[in-house]
Amino acid sequence: MPHETAAPALTPSNPYLRLLATPGARAFTAGNLLARLPMGMFSVSAVIMIAGAHGSYALAGAVTATGLAATAVVAPWTARLVDRHGQARIAVPATAIAAIGSLALVLCVHYDAPVWTLFAAYSATATAPNTGGMSRARWAHLHQGDPAALHTANSFEQAADELCFMLGPVLAATLCGAMFPEAGTLAGAVLMMTGVLIFAAQRATEPPVAPRTRAASPLRVRGMPALLAAFLATGAVFGALELVSIAHAGGAILALQAGGSCVAGLLYGSLRPAVDVRRRLLLCLTAMTALMSLPLIAAATTDSLLVLAGCLLVAGAATAPTMVTVMTLVQRLTPRAQLNEGMTLMVTALLGGVAAGSAVGGRLVEHSGTVAGYAVPMCAAALALVVAGAGTRKA
Repeated sequence: MPHETAAPALTPSNPYLRLLATPGARAFTAGNLLARLPMGMFSVSAVIMIAGAHGSYALAGAVTATGLAATAVVAPWTARLVDRHGQARIAVPATAIAAIGSLALVLCVHYDAPVWTLFAAYSATATAPNTGGMSRARWAHLHQGDPAALHTANSFEQAADELCFMLGPVLAATLCGAMFPEAGTLAGAVLMMTGVLIFAAQRATEPPVAPRTRAASPLRVRGMPALLAAFLATGAVFGALELVSIAHAGGAILALQAGGSCVAGLLYGSLRPAVDVRRRLLLCLTAMTALMSLPLIAAATTDSLLVLAGCLLVAGAATAPTMVTVMTLVQRLTPRAQLNEGMTLMVTALLGGVAAGSAVGGRLVEHSGTVAGYAVPMCAAALALVVAGAGTRKA
């Protein structure tokens, strides 16, 4: 009887199937997606809950902006602890504190506590760890020296972010409307805690703790300040777009912008990695600036929500490629021992911009109308392009 050899295992041709075939990847991805879904829920839920109780979008925008600003301050310290002590040891207690802050906000709104308590409670959520950054750090550990796999992984993670921002607002608005105004925040806290517990339990794929060094802060790495400034302006795009859209048409319409970004991110991940990443970033920001003019044009020329929805869908197409390109640059510039801190600095810059955009957008839409509100995202995208262009020439 002739000797039979086992057939070699077939390698999936789809880059995303190959990525998820990595041992342990599906388990930590499932937990991380569950933990990230509340990203798209918390701010929408807070706006609906606070505006409904106090009758002011300006107050709701100010509260969420304060919480995001607090996150921008606290998150880099949380990420530094993750780099030094490991993901599981830090993420679980940090998430528990953030969940308690969310519950405190619910109680303050429900029992009509003084306004200052809303700011204090929402600021307590700042300890929530950057689960997207921790997931990207796992991919970087699992696929060291494979730029193509890392490009696909970064694109997958950005698409996952957009999926959470697409489903989160819809889920939040549905829960708040169908049940009670605090339901969205409560559900978000439960999902976040559960997801982090599942993610942290996957120890086999957790990056090893890097030995402590006296390396300078990632802020001092050449090229990082310009990226941070550009990401700050990019965050203002998202913050203003979110709040103005909620005020004008409700939270569910935001799913279209996130949906366009999600599809664009997945398509972008199937392309070859860019040789000149800085040049690719400028192209992405140029496209974002142009596309962010569409919601403004729709608001200025028609009252049709269908037209606005289509414009938001198309406007999202440049979002994910921009975010993927920035994270790729950060991974190249940041020392591996400080990778969580470097990526979290970018996220905190983004959140700082979201806070500013939310506050400015809320004030404009309340006092000057929807058209003025939709001018903010386009102007912020143009500012990000100018800042990134200037920083690229100096780098």
